[in-house]
Amino acid sequence: MSSFIIYPAIDIRDGKCVRLIQGDYNQETVYNDSPLHVAKSWEQQGGSFIHLVDLDGAKAGHPVNDVIIGAIAKEVNVPVQVGGGIRTLADVKRLLELGVSRLIIGTAAIEDRAFTEAVLGTYGDKVAIGIDARNGYVATRGWLDTSEVKAEELAKELAAKGAETFIFTDISRDGMMQGPNVEAILSLATSSGRTVIASGGVTVLDDLVSLSSHAHEGIGGAIVGKALYTGNIDLAEAVKTVRGQN
Repeated sequence: MSSFIIYPAIDIRDGKCVRLIQGDYNQETVYNDSPLHVAKSWEQQGGSFIHLVDLDGAKAGHPVNDVIIGAIAKEVNVPVQVGGGIRTLADVKRLLELGVSRLIIGTAAIEDRAFTEAVLGTYGDKVAIGIDARNGYVATRGWLDTSEVKAEELAKELAAKGAETFIFTDISRDGMMQGPNVEAILSLATSSGRTVIASGGVTVLDDLVSLSSHAHEGIGGAIVGKALYTGNIDLAEAVKTVRGQN
């Protein structure tokens, strides 16, 4: 059976570890002043891959929190993936040089296809495509805009250009503690023929058990944010449970 990775999420804004509700910058909770401290804590609890989001970068259209991201990549012994405002080959090269293992291309996958295809052609498996969907259509710019492109069509097109991994968020579920949209995630994995990491909506341990039961069908992991910070999910227990299942 394929493996299933739990990605504890750290969203960075103004140098702090925060969570937003449905991407709304006005609905923010600060959980910790030190994203590095949080990353080390997730590693100690069994996190095998850390998910970082540069929220300032997503809004600005270029990475902003390089110093913090570089420190985390250097100080933790597990791989780190980063998304938020990555729009140029210089951004990609710089973040990889900081020690980041995988970069997430989101908005640019819709708005700058030439750049996206160039990055996939050069860095392949070091790149994940972040597809954030609202009612099946791709949303961009930190979810502020909704495009006319269907999520599954985009995934198929980019899989043909070398994309190996997709991170799929159903925006309606994000931060709402309502559980993930398993059907939509599976559908994306099936139509693209690639690995899909679920993001948004994971609320209780059963959500992870449910997602990981589809590991052999292409659901390769899940990003968990708010549920870890509220204590709804205990990371160590979740890692152990999912490992036992797979």
